Amino acid sequence: MPAAPLPLRDGLDPTRVRMPDNATGVTVLEHLRARFPQDAARLTEKVAGGEIVDAAGVPIDSTTVAKPRSDIYLYRDPPVEPTVPFSLDVVHQDENLLVVDKPHFLATTPRGAYVARSALVLLRRRFDLPELSPAHRLDRLTAGVLVFTVRQQARRPYQELFAQRAITKQYDAIAPLAQDLNFPLTVRSRIIKERGVLQAREVPGEPNADTFVELVDTLGTHGLYRLHPRTGKTHQLRVHMCSLGIPIVGDNFYPTFRDVADDDYSDPLRLLARSIEFVDPLSGLVRRFESDRSLEPPAMQQIRP
Repeated sequence: MPAAPLPLRDGLDPTRVRMPDNATGVTVLEHLRARFPQDAARLTEKVAGGEIVDAAGVPIDSTTVAKPRSDIYLYRDPPVEPTVPFSLDVVHQDENLLVVDKPHFLATTPRGAYVARSALVLLRRRFDLPELSPAHRLDRLTAGVLVFTVRQQARRPYQELFAQRAITKQYDAIAPLAQDLNFPLTVRSRIIKERGVLQAREVPGEPNADTFVELVDTLGTHGLYRLHPRTGKTHQLRVHMCSLGIPIVGDNFYPTFRDVADDDYSDPLRLLARSIEFVDPLSGLVRRFESDRSLEPPAMQQIRP
């Protein structure tokens, strides 16, 4: 993807909007207003102010005709967002890496209603690092070790480590005890995640997801489990624990979805990315980073069937 013609603004990348294949005889502004009718007035203001540009960085005006499959760039108006009331702690920082201990409820990257409430934007603003980029991602509801690259030249080597599964990951989770299961055990299944569908699901076929599960402690009717994912499918750990009949405490997606308000922090998902270990592709050194967070055992009134 070509570089955006606009710089970061307040920790946010500009948004790229591609004109449709059949964009003929319509202006860029007309297309944008039709596509985003709730923002029609602001889009008109931005065009008048020269704030929307083409791929070459040239501002468009109200008469600029849309070219099929051309790209234009603009800055989104960030939504008004409450602050996630948990700390985002730095585990390690050097010229190539910034490693943090992400809290529950904080997104990794801007998406939908979570823009300022994302680790990427908060860290770019805090440390003035315009080239900061995630080497991997954690779900918004999962806490723990999260690795970012600091400069563009270091981005690909670290991202490829995760893409090639050359990373050793360890997660902790709290879930009900299971009397009919013998741990440790390995769960293998085929998991798919369909676009627009909130839940991932297991389907028949060749396994593409592999998780090694250990029970390391008992907490009354619940257990502390150590999870070692050997693959990285969406919601893999949550799906596999649910498939064992022991869904992770605080999981509002599995086995059934239940809506939770954005500002309801009372029952976090008890899933923590405890550690990450890998051979550094630039230095050749073994790097290991660990979370200092702990998982809160469920209160009796929070235990759900």
